[in-house]
Amino acid sequence: MEHDENFVPKPKSKLPKYSKYFNNPVGRAIRLTISLTVGMYLYLAFNLAGRKHDRLASHYDPYSPLFTDRERLQIYLSDAGLFATTCLLFKVAAAKGLTWLICVYGVPVLFANGMIVLITFLHHCHPDLPHYDSSEWDWLKGALSTVDRDYGILNKVFHNITDTHVAHHLFNSIPHYHAMEATKAIKTVLGDYYQFDDTSIIKAMWRSTTECLYVEQDETNKGVYWYRNKL
Repeated sequence: MEHDENFVPKPKSKLPKYSKYFNNPVGRAIRLTISLTVGMYLYLAFNLAGRKHDRLASHYDPYSPLFTDRERLQIYLSDAGLFATTCLLFKVAAAKGLTWLICVYGVPVLFANGMIVLITFLHHCHPDLPHYDSSEWDWLKGALSTVDRDYGILNKVFHNITDTHVAHHLFNSIPHYHAMEATKAIKTVLGDYYQFDDTSIIKAMWRSTTECLYVEQDETNKGVYWYRNKL
C-alpha cells in the first residue's frame, strides 16, 4: 500500500473529512459520475487516487516524482504531442464546428477514458481482495490481488484485458492474442488463488463504490488489509 500507483487504499484515519457526506446513494452516484467522466484527467494532472508524494505528482510534469531522470525526455515529447493535438483540435473545431468535434472526437475519447478508469477500478477494488503493507507484501501476493471479470462482447473490444487480468498481472509481456490461452493454463496451477467474479458490471460498480471505502488490518495478520465501508 506504500508504493501502489492507482486506487491506493487508505485507512479510515486518512480519509478526507468530507467522505462521510458521500457515503450514501446520492454521494456514491456523484463519485461514480466524476470518476468515469473526468477521473482520468484528474489522475493525470494531479495524481488523484494515486500514491502520495511530497509534492504535486503530475503526469505532465517532466520533473514530477513519478518519473526517473531517463524518462524526462519522454514526458517532454508527450507534452509536445499533447500541445500539437490541442492545436489541431482547435483548427478542426473552427472548420467543422464544436458540436461536430464533440460528437466525433470528444464522446469516443470520454468513453475510452471512462472504460480505462472503470476497468482499473473494478479489477483492483474488490471487497474480497486483500491488500498488503511492506511487512507482508511480496510480488506474487500483489500480482494475485486482482480479479477477472466478464464484460460480454466488450471482452473482445478490450482485447480481453477484462477476463484475463490475472494473467496480465503475472505475465504482462504476454500479447493479448495469447492471454486467453495463458489464463486457461494458470487456472490449473493457481487453483483457489485464481479469482473470477461474474457479478454484472453495473452491480459490481455500485458494490465496489459502496463497500470499498477504506481498509482495516486483518485481525490475525497485521500486514494484511481488507476493505470496509462503515463510517
